[in-house]
Amino acid sequence: MTSLIVFLLTVLLVVWQPRGLKPAFGACVGALLALLLSVVHLPDLATVWNATWNATLTLVGLIVISLLLDKAGFFRFLALHVARWGRGQGVRLFVLLILFASVISAFFANDGGILILTPIALELADTLKLDRAATLAFAFAVGFVVDATSLPLTISNLVNIVVADALHLGFAPYAARILPVDLVAVIATLGVLLLLYRRSVPRVYDVQALPEPASAVRSRAVFITGGVVLPLLLAGYFLAGPLHVPLCLVTGSGAAAVWIYAGRSKAFSSREVLKHAPWDVVLFSLGMYLVVYGLRSGGWTHQYAGLIGSAQAHGEAAGVFTVGLSVAALSAFMNNLPAVLFATLGLQDAHLPVAAQTTLSLAAVTGADIGPKLTPIGSLATLLWLTMLRAKNIEVTWAEYFQIGWRLTLPVLLAALTALAVLSAKAG
Repeated sequence: MTSLIVFLLTVLLVVWQPRGLKPAFGACVGALLALLLSVVHLPDLATVWNATWNATLTLVGLIVISLLLDKAGFFRFLALHVARWGRGQGVRLFVLLILFASVISAFFANDGGILILTPIALELADTLKLDRAATLAFAFAVGFVVDATSLPLTISNLVNIVVADALHLGFAPYAARILPVDLVAVIATLGVLLLLYRRSVPRVYDVQALPEPASAVRSRAVFITGGVVLPLLLAGYFLAGPLHVPLCLVTGSGAAAVWIYAGRSKAFSSREVLKHAPWDVVLFSLGMYLVVYGLRSGGWTHQYAGLIGSAQAHGEAAGVFTVGLSVAALSAFMNNLPAVLFATLGLQDAHLPVAAQTTLSLAAVTGADIGPKLTPIGSLATLLWLTMLRAKNIEVTWAEYFQIGWRLTLPVLLAALTALAVLSAKAG
């Protein structure tokens, strides 16, 4: 019971963020309590570090790259082109923005995507003089898409890397298994967002009000470097598995290359960008995993393993929906990282065949990527999104979020899990 109390207290601190303290503070307090109360022991630190270091350092590297390119105007340049491709048709622009957000989150992770795209969406809405309903439609589209469609690559979400590392699943094999599921999620997301917001989006907009894309570029050298580094990064990710190179080393090399060129730019300070990188995510991941690891000693992951075993006895589809929906529910009410860490330990305790464990682990990823959108506290990206909106004097109440979050999330989640179950059945 002590392990559960420590865990719940940690989640409360992470979500509540007393006095504006960052989630890493809550995770570290929880980890310290777990050690002091002997829920976990010092040797467990090495186990936990081995499970999280690659994922967290990869995420930090990706966000450093995204922040540097954002400062250089890389993403605004692309977004302005996307807005022009809309040809003055509001619904067309809305669809293009959703697809653009899904691509950005795939390559720059959901947290990077929210940092990049939220200001751009709000800036577009302001430039086009959209009313509050249309502005919220653009903001919700971006905020939902960056999480819900962050399935396709291991680098698209912190939880993807954690699960892929636990399975020893390389970049290419992971993508091959989950890409079709992500495509279904993207299509379902498009459909649901259009259904909810088609009347809020303006019928037409003035393309001439948009600035020229070239005006967004603040550093041509960093812009060009980004265009060269990104394809090389993607190639490096595919080669990393066969060469047994950690993803964080590939990402770190790319980040270093962009940072070196950014250091020569007079348009912005690369040191300031590096200083504001989310280094605290390392402490957050390590602390949360240590606290969740304590649940294993309390027998909670064994109970979850029993639930998985019972569901799997009724067929793989039952296992997929049990794991996916349970992780989605846990993610929605206690954040997706601890939820997927808990599920990963439970799946290890279930001692399933390799094929079944891989399928159910991908179900956990699906639940952890899409499920957090059910509530405002489900992911750090959503909490960050709400903060950014508030800074622009756009207040989204929790009641307003709940009303929209459930209608957006459930159809997309069920569609993605159904796709995974069908594809797994065919593969079997």
